[in-house]
Amino acid sequence: MKKIFISSDHAGYNLKEQIIKYLKIKKIICADLGPKSNKNVDYPDYAHKLAKMVKKNKNNVGILVCGSGTGMSITANKHKNIRAAQCFSLKSTKLSRLHNDANVITLGSRLLNKKKACSFVNLFLKTKFEGGRHLRRIRRI
Repeated sequence: MKKIFISSDHAGYNLKEQIIKYLKIKKIICADLGPKSNKNVDYPDYAHKLAKMVKKNKNNVGILVCGSGTGMSITANKHKNIRAAQCFSLKSTKLSRLHNDANVITLGSRLLNKKKACSFVNLFLKTKFEGGRHLRRIRRI
């Protein structure tokens, strides 16, 4: 069964909370790995924590939010079998799942509003990996 994990740093905290509310409205349950406030924290701690949870089951996915989305993406991608994609448009989000089988979406709270971020999360969660020629490439990562 797929589990969804979400985490952020202090810059992404408010958007993370908005995404959680959006998912609850859609009756999608996610595990919030923190932080519990917008108090200053170090993003690598939360990216590592989420990546470890996503790795436990190949069906798990994660949502990471920081100011730009970049720091979380770089950190999460240090973990074997994590494919974290920094998404900035509907097309980049869809392709991250179709072609790259991304299992973590990273978002920039300073670059996206709530509406866009939630639409990216929704698309990320419903898009399936295309497989085929892309699977060969994923195996080479």
